[in-house]
Amino acid sequence: MNGSRALHAEGVSLPTIAAQFGTPTYCYANAVLVARYRALAQAVPNALVCYAVKANDTLAVIRTFARLGAGADIISGGELHGALRAGIAPDRLVFAGPGKTRDEMDLALAAGVGQFNVESPAELAALDAAARAAGTCAPVTLRVNPDVDAETHDKIATGRRGDKFGIDDADIPALYARAAALEGIEPRGLAVHIGSQLSRLAPFEAAFERLVALVEGLRAAGHPVTRLNLGGGLGVRYRDETPPDVEAYGALVERVRQRLGVTVVIEPGRWLVAPAGVLLTRVIAVKQAGERCWAIVDAAMNDLMRPALYDAWHGIDPVAEPVPGVGSVETDIAGPVCESGDVLGRGRALPPLAAGDLLAVRDVGAYGSVMASTYNGRPLPAEVMVRGDALACIRPRQDHEALLARDEVPSWLA
Repeated sequence: MNGSRALHAEGVSLPTIAAQFGTPTYCYANAVLVARYRALAQAVPNALVCYAVKANDTLAVIRTFARLGAGADIISGGELHGALRAGIAPDRLVFAGPGKTRDEMDLALAAGVGQFNVESPAELAALDAAARAAGTCAPVTLRVNPDVDAETHDKIATGRRGDKFGIDDADIPALYARAAALEGIEPRGLAVHIGSQLSRLAPFEAAFERLVALVEGLRAAGHPVTRLNLGGGLGVRYRDETPPDVEAYGALVERVRQRLGVTVVIEPGRWLVAPAGVLLTRVIAVKQAGERCWAIVDAAMNDLMRPALYDAWHGIDPVAEPVPGVGSVETDIAGPVCESGDVLGRGRALPPLAAGDLLAVRDVGAYGSVMASTYNGRPLPAEVMVRGDALACIRPRQDHEALLARDEVPSWLA
């Protein structure tokens, strides 16, 4: 392909980025991050927006949201350190996840994290012990499993009975009462998160209604409930999905807040960052296998796991504008990893490709680089951010020496 025009990220051409940083490289458009955050914040003006760091944990992305006033939803001690380093105030941190270790609890208590989402009686007891040992009191919301089907992919649904997440709703009243009696615990409310990439508001509404009923019951029993964490999960458009309107979602959140007079927290991740990112990759070779045309590229499943893990669909486009009048070829795009599942896209209608052509894999700002690995001895890709005409590397490409620096050879093999 020798088109005269090329795709850009804001004011910087993607070929310029590939020439400077090589491929594969993740590129994020700062303007998209800012616009998405502001649109969501405007839709939920009375809620604390805590960015779900698990979606993309680069400090540049987290700091972009911190400067806009966001808090953060964290899952580990590593994400705690990252959020603090990026400038998130400790009291605007929500520590979620079903498997917090004692070390992580100690770190979060010392930092002054504003909320712990507790997911089991065992975790509640462990957090109480950690808080008492530290001479403090942990602010807690109990995460409810409302047994609501999010109508999303099975591997990203989290609110059904039997899922590993949350506490069965029937067990909440007794556990809330137990929490109120513990010296190291300050119960403040309830939390819920039923899954990711939701395409309808109805599952949200069903889960929120269950929380409303539980709050009313807890208050009738004399327990103060001042906070509701309504989770995240708002879907984005990857292919032909029709995600819920963000204003309609915001109106639903506001109705819940007004009914109960509580502080509301939401934990968006994918919605904020997915459309901001592209993965640049270059064609290594084109081959014919029977009736199938394969383009082997230098990005692989270790760089972008979602297609192999979830059968996820991402748009894949040539970076250079195709020559007018050139037809398309149904092409499978695959990486060089030694796995049959290392396919980024199947049956894509693309102009005839050749070695050296540059492709852009779209909507990879969420659950892209953050899930990358070094499988097959492949160093982690570079990551860059664009703001207008400015271009900055936010994570350099890992080199082979850095990849091997983790290893130590035992003395008997030296």
